[in-house]
Amino acid sequence: MFDISIIIPVYNGEKWIDNCMKSIATQTIHKTETKIEIVVHDDGSSDNSQELLENWCKYFSSRNVPFVISKSVVSKGVGSAKNAAVERCSGEFLCFQDIDDVMLPNRILLQYEATKCNHKALTGSKISRQPLNSTPRLVRWANNLTKPQLKLQIYTSNGPTLLMPTWFCHRSVYDRVGGFVETGIGTPEDLIFFNAHIDAGGDLHRVDETLVIYTYHESAATLSVKRECIWKIQLNRLEKHVLSNWEHFTIWNAGKAGRKLVRSLNPENLKKVQMFCDVDANKIGRVIEFYSPTKRKVIAKLPVIHFSDAKPPLLICVKLDLTNGEFEHNLKSLNLIEGTDYVIFS
Repeated sequence: MFDISIIIPVYNGEKWIDNCMKSIATQTIHKTETKIEIVVHDDGSSDNSQELLENWCKYFSSRNVPFVISKSVVSKGVGSAKNAAVERCSGEFLCFQDIDDVMLPNRILLQYEATKCNHKALTGSKISRQPLNSTPRLVRWANNLTKPQLKLQIYTSNGPTLLMPTWFCHRSVYDRVGGFVETGIGTPEDLIFFNAHIDAGGDLHRVDETLVIYTYHESAATLSVKRECIWKIQLNRLEKHVLSNWEHFTIWNAGKAGRKLVRSLNPENLKKVQMFCDVDANKIGRVIEFYSPTKRKVIAKLPVIHFSDAKPPLLICVKLDLTNGEFEHNLKSLNLIEGTDYVIFS
């Protein structure tokens, strides 16, 4: 039985393997009595990944760190690879690591210390992005969420409020969820797992230090996930967990995003929409009609008011960090409570 299993899915990772493994080799946790194993699943790679992994297996084994390699003949997807690695591991705690990312030296030690105190927590960390300034809005959002916002801002297109490359948890968290869902290329397995973890009563915790360098590149698996897929998952969850509890609400954004939302709501929640609010003088004072081709009639007529006149609850369909702080300033001026008076869906 090991204290920690480092879980690593690999698919054509020859560009990244050496840097990833070097970062694991220099972890400060190795200076303690903590027992660690590394479990890698090669998801049908066609490059030189297998040979590189075998070389690192020899390196770690010579230093009394077991290194387990399993392999699929053909690729079955990231979620399937993670599940395969977890099935082979025997650690009490799981440290998830993407092969194209790099751990900073204190990652495992700090997350282990934090998670030992709470076996129900999914623990993440702050990140830095490689190359510098790639996806800066995502980095700012993920690194600056407050503890309450980790469970409040779960309906955005950014996905989980704890980014998957930083996840660390007790094995019981994985077992409670039942593993990762994998339905083929483009499956947002991390978002599905994250939502299931919350639904099972799981906690969220972030170590407020940068512990992972998150790499952005064109072949990253996360780029295969379509925004529309994430949007639909988030909408279904929003209707189930938020809108079902509201008697009425106002949508902040009378533009494209807000109108798309109205058209996508189920009939019960559509009836609850009272109006739009906005800052655009060209929209304020208008009434927007929604026509159903199948029913051949107007199914909703929604007036547009100025945001300062809106009454909670508000469903905000405005992307964060896109207006040089103007939207955030406007929202703050209303003195509303996030999660009670408004929810962000963007």
